[in-house]
Amino acid sequence: MQDVKNMICENLSVSSTGHLLFGGKDTVELIQKYGSPLYVMDEERIRHNARVYLDAMKTHFGGNSRPLFASKAASFKQIYRIIGSEGMGTDVVSSGEIYTAKAAGFDLSLAYFHGNNKTDFDIDYAMENGVGCIVADNFEEIDAIDRIAASRGIQQKILLRLTPGIDPHTYEAVATGKVDSKFGSAIETGAAEEITKYALSKNNIDLFGFHCHVGSQVFDSEVYLAASEIMLSFVAKMQKDCGFVTRELNVGGGYGVRYTENDPVIDIAANIEQVALEMKKICSRLGITLPTILMEPGRSIVADAGLTLYTVGSVKEIKGYKNYVSVDGGMPDNPRYALYGSAYTVEIANRMNEPKDFVCSVVGRCCECGDILQENVKLPASVERGDILAVLTTGAYNYSMASNYNRIPRLPIIMVTKDTSYVAVGRETFEDLVKNEL
Repeated sequence: MQDVKNMICENLSVSSTGHLLFGGKDTVELIQKYGSPLYVMDEERIRHNARVYLDAMKTHFGGNSRPLFASKAASFKQIYRIIGSEGMGTDVVSSGEIYTAKAAGFDLSLAYFHGNNKTDFDIDYAMENGVGCIVADNFEEIDAIDRIAASRGIQQKILLRLTPGIDPHTYEAVATGKVDSKFGSAIETGAAEEITKYALSKNNIDLFGFHCHVGSQVFDSEVYLAASEIMLSFVAKMQKDCGFVTRELNVGGGYGVRYTENDPVIDIAANIEQVALEMKKICSRLGITLPTILMEPGRSIVADAGLTLYTVGSVKEIKGYKNYVSVDGGMPDNPRYALYGSAYTVEIANRMNEPKDFVCSVVGRCCECGDILQENVKLPASVERGDILAVLTTGAYNYSMASNYNRIPRLPIIMVTKDTSYVAVGRETFEDLVKNEL
């Protein structure tokens, strides 16, 4: 066995037979055992990524500070069992995610419920199931939380979602910390102060602190350092003006991941240390106590712990124009290229030792011109029907965003460990497609 040169994640390697190994398992053999196509996830890598955040936050922030797994990245029962056993909390954005976590036996007192338009049903469902904290987005939601909590005879813990007005220089679609975002209340306009005072006036709400989210897929701490200055200054102002002492400050999503070899390698632990040191300096200067700090990594917990395996169906060469390699999946199992133009690394898993000199578009099986997984990919010129094509770093926002477009059943999730592999999510059947239809 030899290591792959320039491979984007350390859990990838190549066997002596030229097969791609993932988490030590032969990807070609996985297709032979479980069928095609497949999502594959590496349990050891998930645990490793979780521990990086857990250890760094415990070391540098101390107290009850912890990472919360962002469920929207990948929500299925086994992921909650894994991150729960590691000691992470979770953030959830729907009643469906709450239900899934509960079904997995996850401790919902460690769950934080997000969303800019929670219904009365959502809020009541969260309280009924013991969700630890609701991250409130707007005045109407505060009224609903107060009313429903009163009907249950409880005081509900909340954080307020604020927007610090920072552009994270990332994808527009995931830049959620700007003043004109649909999420939260802007500090810059005075809306944050107004909603804080409003929440403090409610008898059935226990305001613990604040939340912000400045985006995802960021590779350094610049945006977190800027957000820390703005958020902690607001914390100090609320303490001075209202006598409100912030107990928790949630700084939102985690760091970026490598989708291609052009993406930088990031030392997450070192970046967390840098942010912690700066936060402590800011608090000392402002004369306040550092609140309990929370983060919400999702992508950086599961993205590089996943890949997708397909079988090549055709190779089409249009002389003088372009080439296509089509596979037995596509935009239903990975819509991110269609939505964002997201870059991925693509390999032919059974031809890893062959030179890559065939430039092509990798496309899916849907009756849709936009069904593209990646453009301008270099693959071995010998690629042919029956080869196994791997798209790397698909553990985040693939299964969770999957659809049944063209009535294609969703893929299973196969989890690999050092010793074995197992089915975490079963493959959908044709019967599943119509089970709710009358």
